[in-house]
Amino acid sequence: MPDTDSRTTWVLVDGENIDATLGASILGRRPQPDERPRWDRLVTFSERVWAQPAQGVFFLNASAGIPMPFVQALKAMDYVVVPLSGGPDEKIVDIAIQRTLRAMRDRDADVMLVSHDGDFLHDLSDLIGSPRRVGIAAFSEFRNAGFASIPGLEKFDLEYDARVFDAPLPRIRVIPIDEFDPSAFLG
Repeated sequence: MPDTDSRTTWVLVDGENIDATLGASILGRRPQPDERPRWDRLVTFSERVWAQPAQGVFFLNASAGIPMPFVQALKAMDYVVVPLSGGPDEKIVDIAIQRTLRAMRDRDADVMLVSHDGDFLHDLSDLIGSPRRVGIAAFSEFRNAGFASIPGLEKFDLEYDARVFDAPLPRIRVIPIDEFDPSAFLG
């Protein structure tokens, strides 16, 4: 096992995918500012769970312009912000993340992908192998089922594991009996 002081976890965020899932599938509407993930907590979680430095990289579709207040907030949290543009038929964020995952093959680093999207299954699978750690952070119930078939892939829930939200989301989740706490339901 390499010295963890020399390794970095690259936290690759598919913000478009997370935002769409949060809005359409969980809330049923556009998220309010106080319902959005606290992205700094995601980097902190990655550092804690793998006991090494982490660097967040946030990919966003900027074809219609750069959302400067959001970009400035991400930069204040030390994220690398990757604003992308392309044609209306191109999945530009997916293309950029796929290229980044492929570039990671030649680097001595770990990867935490933040997405539900099955478009990354192949490239993420190619990264699995000792000593590299590879993880997926998402809302577990909306994560592409193909991620479950990747041996060695570590899976994390954005709300329950990474705790990137200030308040509980209106989600229904299957609770392992060892985690069941009746006080959470009895008020």
